[in-house]
Amino acid sequence: MLNITASGLLGPVVALNAWTLVMEVWMYAVIIPVSQEIKPTPATTKSQLEAQTPASARWKKDNFNHLMEQPTQFYAIALTLAIIRGGQDEDLDVLLAWLYMGTRVVHSLVQVTSNALAVRFCLFAFSSSLLAVMVARAAMELF
Repeated sequence: MLNITASGLLGPVVALNAWTLVMEVWMYAVIIPVSQEIKPTPATTKSQLEAQTPASARWKKDNFNHLMEQPTQFYAIALTLAIIRGGQDEDLDVLLAWLYMGTRVVHSLVQVTSNALAVRFCLFAFSSSLLAVMVARAAMELF
């Protein structure tokens, strides 16, 4: 039986999940008061609701949705690497995982505060590169 409980790859997985929960609470703290001011009818479309929602509130919701997208690949590959290595981590894998997690936190903070698109794109591209390296390392090990 594999013992992956000691894997250093689990720390960034748990940390990014915890960050996602923080962002969820932040999103609700902003969206709930805003939504009480909007008076939709049964015919109101999602785009009409979005148009009535302040941009800074939408940024929180958008970021939470983003944390449900690409990070799912991170969770899968981090757990795959932990299983492949049987809990015997390679330092580079753990470093890549923590860098990915940290970059996603910074991306979140940029998106929910200023939504600076150029900065967000650079952070997203960097995190995607980290993820690609992790995938390549797992693929080399498996195949």
